[in-house]
This record gives sequence, C-alpha cells and structure tokens, in this order.
Amino acid sequence: MTAITSAARAQDRPAADRALAGVAALWWGVALIGQWLFVAYVAAFYGGAAVGGDFERWNEVLVGGYVRGGTLGNVVLAAHLALAVVITLGGPLQMVPQIRARALPFHRWNGRLYMLVALIISLAGLYMVWTRGTAGGTAMRVGISLNGVLIIAAGALAWRYVRAGDIAAHRRWALRTFMLVSGVWFFRVGLMAWILANQGPALIGDDFDGPFVRFWAFGCYLAPLAMLEIYLRAGSGAGRSAKFAAAGLLLVVTAGVGVGILGAAMGMWLPRVS
Repeated sequence: MTAITSAARAQDRPAADRALAGVAALWWGVALIGQWLFVAYVAAFYGGAAVGGDFERWNEVLVGGYVRGGTLGNVVLAAHLALAVVITLGGPLQMVPQIRARALPFHRWNGRLYMLVALIISLAGLYMVWTRGTAGGTAMRVGISLNGVLIIAAGALAWRYVRAGDIAAHRRWALRTFMLVSGVWFFRVGLMAWILANQGPALIGDDFDGPFVRFWAFGCYLAPLAMLEIYLRAGSGAGRSAKFAAAGLLLVVTAGVGVGILGAAMGMWLPRVS
C-alpha cells in the first residue's frame, strides 16, 4: 500500500507543477497586456503633449508635474517618463524562457538595460517625490521612496549574482526587481480593482489620503512581492498540495489584476488618449 501511494504521489506531482506553471504563464500574459496598455497610455498622453509643446497638460494627471521655469525638475520628469516606457516594454520579455534559450544575447543586453534604467528611474522618482511632491500625503511619499530604495537594492543583488554565475539566485532577484519596478503600475491597477469591488472610492478620501491609499502606498509592491515569494517557494521542492494551493491563490490574484487592468484602461488610460 505504501509503495502504491508513493507511486501515485509521484504521478500527481507533475500535474501540480503543470498547474503552477500554467497559472504563472496566465499571470504573465495578463500582466503583459496590462503593462503594454499602460505604455501606450504614457507614450500617447505624455509623449503627445510633449510633441505638441503642451507640457502643462501633464498637470491634468500629475501633482507637481510640469513647472514653468523649473528646467532641472522638468528634464528629470521627462526622462523618468521616457525611461518608464523603455523599462515597461522590455521587462516582461525577460521572463520568456524561449527568449532566454534562443536569444541569449538579447536577454543579456535587455537585462543590462533594464537594470540601468531601473536605477535611473528610481533615483529620478526619489528626486521628484521630495522636490515636486505627489498625490496623497506623507504615506505616499514614504511608500514611493521605500519602493525606490528596494528597487536599487534588488537590482544590485540581481546584478551581483549574475556576475557570480549563480543563475538561480539571479533569477529570483531579477523577478523581485521586476515586481518592485512594477509598483507604480500595480498601484493604479489595484486602485481601480478596489474601486470596482466597492462600487466607489471607499476609504480613498477627498484629498487622496484615506486609509486604503495609505495602505496601498506600500501594498502596491509588498503584496506582489509576497505573492512572488509564495510562488517561488511552491516551485522549489514544495509538496503537491502546496503547489496546487499556490496555483489557486495566483489564479485569484490574476483575476483581480485582470479586473484592475480593465478598470484602469477604461477609467484612466483610454479616455486620455482618445
């Protein structure tokens, strides 16, 4: 009986692995669509305003955006927005196994560009938050700042491990860097998912400093990091039940992300590029 049970468990394990991998691929596909929709919005709205010389239009969306006469801050902001397009286009491609296997030089150079841009936009973001301000109160400033510091730290570790030839550790830290870099995107997607779930801006506050905003200022990158850790641990020698549980949780998260993407696209992004 024991031998039969062990054999059955050995046969069940690949199914759990396939379930976890399949849901992870689904999450990637949903995130890719959402991130590239965000890129299209940033390029069309901010880029379109810049091409037309109407930089003050940025202030329809940004608090402390374009400031007439504030050359240094305006240049930093423009660079931050342009590089956000670059990093959001290239980031998801780093997770495609076929690209790593068949186009390794592209993977390496795209990764180097990603790490460099992540460093630059993090420093630019820190500068803008504390010189130009942001929507929300102190929690938003601190949350964005911590996000930037964590991006720099995770990117440095990903670089260190790949230089040392420890590809497994490099992959883990590269994925953490990706989740942290995506914090700005997760904030918008999560905000819209929350609004749709509550059928209104519950706990957001008239000054955009309500309890949910203060929580999500940190949760927008800490929650995805936590989900990533669950996924990594489940995929690293966990049992069948743990893999299925992680796959189920990730499926729920993916559905929530999909709802948030739809809400953000219809409520924030598409209306500003039409």
